[in-house]
Amino acid sequence: MEWQVSAIVKFCHIHISNIGRIRSFITTAACKTLVNCLVTSRLDYGNILLYGINKTTMNRLQKVQNTAARLITRTRKHEDITPILADLHWVPVQYRQQYKILIYVCCALNGIGPAYIRELVNIHVPHRSLRSSSTQLLTVPKVRTKTYSEKQFDWAGAFL
Repeated sequence: MEWQVSAIVKFCHIHISNIGRIRSFITTAACKTLVNCLVTSRLDYGNILLYGINKTTMNRLQKVQNTAARLITRTRKHEDITPILADLHWVPVQYRQQYKILIYVCCALNGIGPAYIRELVNIHVPHRSLRSSSTQLLTVPKVRTKTYSEKQFDWAGAFL
């Protein structure tokens, strides 16, 4: 996935620099719209496939989001990014992935999602009557290897 992340980062930085060139001529709302259309949409597209990548690669995507937030708000590079992201109501990239996985799981549990996703989500049914029987806990499948199995949708959805 290194190649995929490199392509996303390159594409986003090109658009961020292009928006930066015209930033003094547009309003904050227009800048936010451009960043959402060109940068944030690229970060979100297919990000569920990037679940479980290493922290170094994830930080590259987070830096793109931070740069886009700084462009919108016109803040300096060395200022803290956390309040800026909160003001924009943006969730960090790692949590965006988790949110998207959980949306797919919720749709599968409610019968809205496609059949192939509904087959991956299994509700845990205890052998005896428990107080937690009505909570719709999911069965976490057993994994053979931590490297690849914990990145699968069925394991990640049940774990989250």
